[in-house]
Amino acid sequence: MGVLARGRVVDAGRSADWLFTDRLGGQSTGAYAELNLGGSVGDEPDAVAANRREVAGMVGCDGLALVKQVHGRDVAYLRAIPGEPPPADAIITGESSLAIAVQVADCVPVLLADLSGGQVAAVHAGWRGVVADVVGATLERLSPRGEVSAWVGPAICPGCYEVSPEVRDEVADAVPEAAARTRQGTPAVDVRAAVLAQLRQHGVTGEIVGGCTFEDPTLYSYRRDTTTGRQVGVIVMRDSG
Repeated sequence: MGVLARGRVVDAGRSADWLFTDRLGGQSTGAYAELNLGGSVGDEPDAVAANRREVAGMVGCDGLALVKQVHGRDVAYLRAIPGEPPPADAIITGESSLAIAVQVADCVPVLLADLSGGQVAAVHAGWRGVVADVVGATLERLSPRGEVSAWVGPAICPGCYEVSPEVRDEVADAVPEAAARTRQGTPAVDVRAAVLAQLRQHGVTGEIVGGCTFEDPTLYSYRRDTTTGRQVGVIVMRDSG
């Protein structure tokens, strides 16, 4: 419990372990039950801290390196767990055994591994992040030296993600693949399709992991519940496979 999906990739004498969490098996209660990893959603800090330690332990680390997500395109390069998380929506590290993570509850978590270059990245992309091209900003900062592996985690699907016509048009102007309709025929955004398209622009093929956060009760969804927790995407690199 607690792990939606996980995997490992090995290349160039290095490895990367990655995972996406669900909401099962943690210490949080009430609207945040059970494995809430979000520290600014109103949950008890001790429960969040215990949940973060549990998830860090799943990848053999003592803690998670996080940022203060602001729906932009800034990329933070971290060498250790920051005392004060910097404002950013993507993290890159070249440090071995540093688990980096992004928090989501409908937005898209993207995990990247460029093992030839000795770096991994974690990206948080909502519709604003798509317009800002935080994925492209991360790949440009990553400056891949070899083939990049990419995993695109669970997020709200276009069938459930109604937006205003203005938002749909703004996102589609940036990435045409984002234009969609809900099951009721109203304007929608397909954020994962947009992220996959932005990855392809940089020669990266992303692997979809998991389904719709709104439809899956084992996942947190802000659009469904408003008061809720956050799951995470986590990746950690090690020097040898």
